[in-house]
This record gives sequence, structure tokens and C-alpha cells, in this order.
Amino acid sequence: MADIAPTESIEELRNSFAYGSRSDLNFKFTRDLSDREFGDFLSAMFAATARVADGGDPLDVVNVAYEWQVQAYAGHLGDPDKFPHRKTDTPLTVMTKPLTEAKIMLLTSSGHFVDGDDPEPFGETNMSQTEAETRIVEFVKSEATLSAIPVDTPTDKIRVRHGGYPVQAAAMDPQVVLPLEHLCSLVADGAIGSLAENAYSFVGATAQGHIKRTYGPTWAQLAKDQGADAVLLVPI
Repeated sequence: MADIAPTESIEELRNSFAYGSRSDLNFKFTRDLSDREFGDFLSAMFAATARVADGGDPLDVVNVAYEWQVQAYAGHLGDPDKFPHRKTDTPLTVMTKPLTEAKIMLLTSSGHFVDGDDPEPFGETNMSQTEAETRIVEFVKSEATLSAIPVDTPTDKIRVRHGGYPVQAAAMDPQVVLPLEHLCSLVADGAIGSLAENAYSFVGATAQGHIKRTYGPTWAQLAKDQGADAVLLVPI
């Protein structure tokens, strides 16, 4: 007699996408939904998929996933007025020159690096994205390592690895989270004065408070050493 698969609860199913048996970081937000909300999400996804099969817009499916992701994370964060890292619109330090004359340095938490300059997390060479996802807890506890990316690096020489988010889009087009080409275009158009020689990226799986206390002064000095007037932060 064939083995019968064990019964799986709705809670187990929705949790399985977040580093579980069905690990898919595109849908890890489902762990922050209630069982009822998860059922409503699946119903909306099925309905959108049926519309596509009948000739509807495929973006309907994407929009359903996006809207439910926003709802899941909004509930997870709680009251936005009490969010500990909430900032006003006022810069912490006011710009001393117009943006058209300023030198900008790019810093992202996207996990990008230049081909041939792998940061080798935990001393491991050529770690796969899948393994990075399975070791996310270790990344959270590890020290952040900056990877320098010269601003003229060709796109096909840029790699990415990050256990905390689905990197497919960032691997196909780094500009979605590492907007070097866009910044270079702004420089060419005169909207920005210039760019620092290097952009920097790291695996942003470390607590914000720890980043601020441990690395803030050193990374700020790194920007100053390159003559940067401001740093564009791209959090993932």
C-alpha cells in the first residue's frame, strides 16, 4: 500500500514558503498572514490566474501578490508611528551644495559583488543562492562585509547573493537595486555632479541598530575619503 502523505495544516502550509519545505522568498510574506487571510490570498491568486487563462492581463497575478505582501508586512510592522526607525523628511545632515554639483556614493544592502571578488561568506567559495537562504540565521548573526563595485563595472560582471530576498530580478537586472547605470545617466544629464569611484554593497541581514552603531562611523569615513557629499542608501 502506498504511503499516505501526512496531513498539513493551513498554518504549516503558509509557513512553508519562508525557509521551509517550499522555500520561496517571493512568498515568504505568507507567514505574516492569518489562516483566514492566507485563504483569501489563495482565492485571489486563483481568480487572477483564471482571468489570465481567459485572456486577461498577466500583471493581475503580480498585483494580487504585491497587494497581499503589502498587507502582510504592514500588519507585521504594527503601528507605523511607533516604528523604531521612522524618520522625518528632513535629512540628518543638510546638503551644503546643490545636487548638480555634488558627488554621490551608492551604498546598498542588496548583496551584489563583482565577478572574481566574491566576499566568500563564512569562508565558503561559490556559495549558491539556495545555500545562502538555508543559512540566513548565520547571516543575521555575522558581521557585514562591504563589497566595492567600481561604478564603471559592466552589468554582466556583477553578481548577487542574498539569503533574505528573492534575487531573480536583481540578478537579471542589477539596476533594480544597484542603480549604477541610472545614476551615470543622471550625471550625464547634469542632474548630479558626479559619482564616487566605487559603489558598495553588502548582505543586509543585520539589525539596523547594530549597523548604525558598529559600522556607521567607518562607512561614513569611507564616503568622505572618496570625496562624497552624500550617500544614496538603497535598502532591501
